[in-house]
Amino acid sequence: MENKDFNFIIIGAGPAGLTAAQYASRANIKTLLIDQSLPGGQVTNIFNLENYPGVFPSVNGYAFIENMKNQATSFGATIIQTIVSSIDKIGKNFVVKTSNGEFSSPTLLLATGAEHRKLGAIGEKEFEGRGVSYCATCDGPFFRNKDVIVVGGGDSACDEATYLSTLCSHVTIVHRKGQFRAQKKVAERVLSNPKITVCFNSSVKEIKGEKKVSSVELLDTVTGETRELETSAVFIFVGMIPRTSLMSTLKTDENGYIITDEDMHTSVPGLYAAGDVRSKSFRQIVTACADGAIAAHEAEKYVREMNNEVYK
Repeated sequence: MENKDFNFIIIGAGPAGLTAAQYASRANIKTLLIDQSLPGGQVTNIFNLENYPGVFPSVNGYAFIENMKNQATSFGATIIQTIVSSIDKIGKNFVVKTSNGEFSSPTLLLATGAEHRKLGAIGEKEFEGRGVSYCATCDGPFFRNKDVIVVGGGDSACDEATYLSTLCSHVTIVHRKGQFRAQKKVAERVLSNPKITVCFNSSVKEIKGEKKVSSVELLDTVTGETRELETSAVFIFVGMIPRTSLMSTLKTDENGYIITDEDMHTSVPGLYAAGDVRSKSFRQIVTACADGAIAAHEAEKYVREMNNEVYK
């Protein structure tokens, strides 16, 4: 790549980053999208994406992302796969150092996402996508009228268990502590729900099955005893880890997510955050895309104002 100067650099090629690339390049803003992996992130692991508005019948996550990528590049966005080692602000530009050299731009979007915290239980990795899930909204409908397990004790685990109870025959919550750490009202909804059973002082030792999940081995954290519980799925909600290491000095909330205003502005002019790395209440593909579109719109305004162009 000869010219390494851009108007807008996006780091992270998930739904937020791909949407931003599409909107910015379509507005004739020279755009570079960087990811260390192939585009898509966690979305490529979705077998049936059925809750994105307008996409019906359902498609698999890979096909969905491939369309997003082709749409962005058709408008002129450049997408490269390389590792970003650092980001610096030098004068008016952000300088992004990668294994493919340095790139600069007056505007930058962090769309690096977040990763699910893992249990580390035997079988967790092997059965991911075959009964092990980290998203009840995405995968819950596949387990209608079946018994499922939710692992965790915070707000997310309790909220997702309540949601799953509207779909599944029965939900068992497994929490390693003796009480929930969720907000009181959230926990009370779970404890009063006849379709939810709570196993306190318990942890998942092993997830078992053949082609898909069929049971879990639970460990009593007080007595050390184990028992096996049949289940069709294990939904894990033990926290998320936002990927913020590239800009660790940005202001974050108590969980480590980057704080922005409603227009995706961070505390640094010209620097935006979108998608799962951003502090917000609901994380879905559709909300990530909305974030990306807004960030691209703001970056376009920033670039045009910097160049003394009339923005309409």
